[in-house]
Amino acid sequence: MVPLTEKIIQSGLADRPLSIRQVERLLGGSDARRYGQVNRALKEGELIKARRGLYVLNPIYRKHSLHPFVLAQQMLPGSYISAESALGFHGWIPESVHTVLSMTHGGKSVTYENVQLGRFEFRRMTVKSGYFLQSVARHELHHQVALIAEPLRALMDLVYLRKFEWQGLDFLTSGLRIDEPQLRTVTCLDISRLMDVYKGKREQAFLTELKRALGL
Repeated sequence: MVPLTEKIIQSGLADRPLSIRQVERLLGGSDARRYGQVNRALKEGELIKARRGLYVLNPIYRKHSLHPFVLAQQMLPGSYISAESALGFHGWIPESVHTVLSMTHGGKSVTYENVQLGRFEFRRMTVKSGYFLQSVARHELHHQVALIAEPLRALMDLVYLRKFEWQGLDFLTSGLRIDEPQLRTVTCLDISRLMDVYKGKREQAFLTELKRALGL
């Protein structure tokens, strides 16, 4: 085991994603020394690079597994899990989603892919000012926290991303494989809260038609 791995375990950070700043604090010394130790840990496979400046320990050194939603949160702070990823998490669609999709309010859309960690997409969106985190909740996953869209918000983010027009409930239950009993748990309040979020006529019309179709 390389010295950096030992320090991470001893510091109690083995189960968490590690920023380069945390690594620097653990190692101290010169930039060259830190660079050498990080590269050695990467070469030995004890440390895995999630993206530039963010690392995780190899699973064999962790006590708890690292939930991909938690890792996504650390990859781009301020983002939240949504669309198919959140719908699968909430049981609205079968959980066969292999890409973790997050929404972000600033910067550009970006994708990170790692053979060991998976694929992470961050899609930029524009909403009404002050409503980016409307209907988004904190969830504890494996002793850490991630922001995850509530089911209807996740669905509407999917509508936003895929530019879906309203095609009736059959499109949602058959085309998108959304579980109908779950869909019918949507309330008038859920819909009205999201009317405050989206600027586009498509999303506004979709919410209006969904409300009508559910008899709300």
